[in-house]
Amino acid sequence: MIEEAYAKINLGLDVLRKREDGYHEVRMIMQTVGISDTLEFQVTDQPGIEIKSDSGEVPCDDSNLIYKAAKLLMDEFDITGGLSVRLEKRIPVAAGMAGGSTDAAATLRAVNKLFSLGLSNEELAKRGKAIGADVPYCVAGGTALCEGIGEILTPIDGMPELHLVVAKPAVSVSTAFVYGNLKASKIKNHPDIDGMARAIEASDVRGIASRLGNVLESVTLPEYPVITRIKQTLKDLGALGVLMSGSGPTVFAIFKDKEKARLAYAGMKEAKLAKDVFLTTSTGERTTDEK
Repeated sequence: MIEEAYAKINLGLDVLRKREDGYHEVRMIMQTVGISDTLEFQVTDQPGIEIKSDSGEVPCDDSNLIYKAAKLLMDEFDITGGLSVRLEKRIPVAAGMAGGSTDAAATLRAVNKLFSLGLSNEELAKRGKAIGADVPYCVAGGTALCEGIGEILTPIDGMPELHLVVAKPAVSVSTAFVYGNLKASKIKNHPDIDGMARAIEASDVRGIASRLGNVLESVTLPEYPVITRIKQTLKDLGALGVLMSGSGPTVFAIFKDKEKARLAYAGMKEAKLAKDVFLTTSTGERTTDEK
């Protein structure tokens, strides 16, 4: 069985407060983009979970979220057989695009189908929370308002096709470092999350681009000046709006049409500020709720 694991961007990311349990209360609008990892799953007679990858940047042991997701369901349902997973990695690692979380979500979907567990996407998402805050969203993808620690999901309809250039510099950012250094109580400029949701429902590309906001930039940008340079370069190349995704360092830019995005993609490659550059779109496709 093959599953595509799609990356996400944050069109809006607000942090309301730090909770007593150490997590942060967030309000985010997440969007699937057409950059994906491919995971191939095979049931084996040999017990255990084996992971192979074409990337030297991800561990293939029990610390991988793919392993944790498979083990979670296999333990719960007393699955005695084994599982072999081959990962073709395209989403940059430690990029703020939920690469590990979306691989875990794809694993939950695959194990559910392979072993006929009969769980709905909502039931998979509830289990995914134990693996990571972004996993519940990644189970279904699409466009969603994410609240709580990211596990309370409200789908948003109306997303127009966004032409995007996505650029990730050759640095890796620790999500724990960024949240650990965020002073939630001192945030003054909060992104207009409700306004963003209304712009999406109205299929208003310019409205979406004008409301981009991410409070985590206040921590990440001073630490990694290259992110600011990438943002400015994309603006100079004609972007309607530019924002860092998640805790960074990936930056995405929205363009009016495909040709402008294509030219900006070429310009971004030529600037040599980013290790990985993608030309892609938003996609409203959601995983079918197969039982």
